Amino acid sequence: MPPTKARPKELSEEIGANLHQAGAQNTGDIGALIDRLDAPPRATPARRRPAATASAAELRVGILLWPQFPLLSLAGLCDGLRHAADVGDQSRQIRCSWTILGVPGQSVQASCGVAVPVQESLSSECDYDYIAVIGGLLSAIPTASPRYTTFLHFAASLGKPLIGICTGSFALAQAGLMAGRRACVHPFHVEDWKAAFPALDYSTDCHYVFDGDRISCAGGISIVELTAELVRLHCGPDRAAKVIHQMTVNPAASSTHVARRHALGYGTADHDKLRQAIVLMEKNIGTPLEIAVIARLVDSSSRQLERVFLAETRTTPSEYYRNARLKYARWMLTSTDLPIITIAYECGFSDASHFIRHFQQLYGMPPGRMRKALQAATVEA
Repeated sequence: MPPTKARPKELSEEIGANLHQAGAQNTGDIGALIDRLDAPPRATPARRRPAATASAAELRVGILLWPQFPLLSLAGLCDGLRHAADVGDQSRQIRCSWTILGVPGQSVQASCGVAVPVQESLSSECDYDYIAVIGGLLSAIPTASPRYTTFLHFAASLGKPLIGICTGSFALAQAGLMAGRRACVHPFHVEDWKAAFPALDYSTDCHYVFDGDRISCAGGISIVELTAELVRLHCGPDRAAKVIHQMTVNPAASSTHVARRHALGYGTADHDKLRQAIVLMEKNIGTPLEIAVIARLVDSSSRQLERVFLAETRTTPSEYYRNARLKYARWMLTSTDLPIITIAYECGFSDASHFIRHFQQLYGMPPGRMRKALQAATVEA
């Protein structure tokens, strides 16, 4: 069963190392990078199916679409699996497979109006590693076929992990399948969740939540993060690195949280308040929050938060925050052509001299010299 935390540290660092190679390469070398990620794994993946089963795929996902579902969630899940499933961009369902389940002959309309046909019926064999429920507009959730709920209860009785994506967590909760579990809920729907399920726990400060055999994701771009984690668990960190790399094209032009996670190495933490604080820091690189504000947002005091950081990271929250911003700046030096003053502002420093001083203290050389050294090393390689 997958762990309840986001990523074990040692494998997070391995994914980060794979992705750091991408940032250090010129765009002309991207094909070579993908070839390296597509190379046969150095070790046997975490889980493989016995040869006697119907599919040799290491990761199989059955997908249930609720009426008026968000197309981005389906596309993010399927495209992530697609990149992991095959070499290059061939899209064959070899190492991963995915299927739209439902009532044969029917289609399910997305919230944008695109209709997606059902591919397979709700089989009693249920030969999937996960059943993913992509919820739709809240008003449309009760209109789903009762057969879907019956199938979910059947899958749960077999011990199949159920994934609630976007408002899919609402669908699972309404089916009585989230009791005692914590759900990842989009901030837009927090009040809806509290009104509908006042006794059920929820979180809004992460990409996804693993809680036993229930997994939830708030949707949007977070589905890429969740898909990469499922791929890592079943197919290994190289496959996960390929997912993130292929689905965050042109990171030099991106300041999204996914790009920052890319740059910062996909670190994680076991302590709940520490993890929440780190996520807030990562989301607010360019406009840093005061530590007192972060403490208040994670329902802590500045002193309590400082004790947690010192115990878990051996640095104060301010030092950790500044070092994360400098680490992001270092990544920008290797992956963009932005001027140093622009990088300083992007990383939350009020002026270039302040940024350069702290950068040299952490890395032993000013940012301009580091950029030249890394560029020279890349040319020699």
